[in-house]
Amino acid sequence: MRKNFVFLLFFNILCVSRLFAQQAPDSTFIVKGFAIAAPKPSGVDDFVKFVNQELAPRKINTLILRVDFNYQFKSHPELRDSAALSKGDVKKILEACQKNGISIIPQINLLGHQSWAGKLGKLLEVYPEFDETPWVKMPANKDYKWPNDDKLYCKSYCPLNPGVHKVVFDLADEICDVFEAKAFHAGMDEVFYLGEDKCPRCGGRDKAVLFANEVQTIRDHLAEKGRELWIWGDRLIDGRATGIGEWAASYNDTYRAVDMIPRDVVICDWQYDEDNQTAVYFALKGLRVVTCAWNHPQVAVNQVEDIYRSRKISSKEMRYRFYGVAETVWSSPVQFFNGYYGKAPNTRGDNTEGNCFKVMFDKVSELDQVK
Repeated sequence: MRKNFVFLLFFNILCVSRLFAQQAPDSTFIVKGFAIAAPKPSGVDDFVKFVNQELAPRKINTLILRVDFNYQFKSHPELRDSAALSKGDVKKILEACQKNGISIIPQINLLGHQSWAGKLGKLLEVYPEFDETPWVKMPANKDYKWPNDDKLYCKSYCPLNPGVHKVVFDLADEICDVFEAKAFHAGMDEVFYLGEDKCPRCGGRDKAVLFANEVQTIRDHLAEKGRELWIWGDRLIDGRATGIGEWAASYNDTYRAVDMIPRDVVICDWQYDEDNQTAVYFALKGLRVVTCAWNHPQVAVNQVEDIYRSRKISSKEMRYRFYGVAETVWSSPVQFFNGYYGKAPNTRGDNTEGNCFKVMFDKVSELDQVK
């Protein structure tokens, strides 16, 4: 027990030291991030080109890379996508990022997002016993519609299944090792299925406690190897009290978990359609927060200005919790690059991922020059 206490104390000191070591005296935004799905093997060269020609000149320093099952895992080859990145592919991306001072944070969706539309994700496809809601069947004709009678959005795994963590932690460890990552992003957004009454393990349990315990379990595993946990923040916001709703916040009571999770977890706070200034909420809770934009440039500009202003006017204790900003891309890298470089028709005017990325980091650059 004493040994574990000493280790955790050392890890917490290390995290705080790392946090302050990252602060340059003139640093306005500690994290300047970009989040996107990992490319398929055929797209690695284009991805590396984008890192060199677009991320590096904008001084992006953090790449959140949604890998999921797009890697040739050795620990669980049964969970590989049909066309998945090799270790050599990863090294190409890693070398480009290291050359440009960009840290990679790989992401595998844990807890939620174990299905999409009419398709199961690899984890539940291979291990159906992990399903939180096995009685909810995927659309037989693959014709997914929302809303539907089952209120099916994305399935979750059951966090109390005795076998699930061995599998997902094998994946997390392997992908962090190959990317030489000091942090791991576990997703955990849009969790609609949790603590379901018909689940024999977690039925009737407090959903906030279930969510917080899963965050703690993942965080503690990563801490054993000196790694940080990053997650999306939507499940930690009360969707009703704030009026934000059930997508960018929670209607199933998980929001109370915000007071139960470790304070060294980094929150990626996505509020895409409105500038709800929820970064202040997370910072007041003692958590570092990265404000994330998507495809509304003016909202992104407002959010960048919010983080800048909050860092300038807050107390010393609060200032460093306003950790930075990130642009998030939810199309595939191929789709994003085609839109970004004008190779695909634009039907959305200014409200595109590519334009939001440019406008957002133009504003970051502008504010970085203000002394």
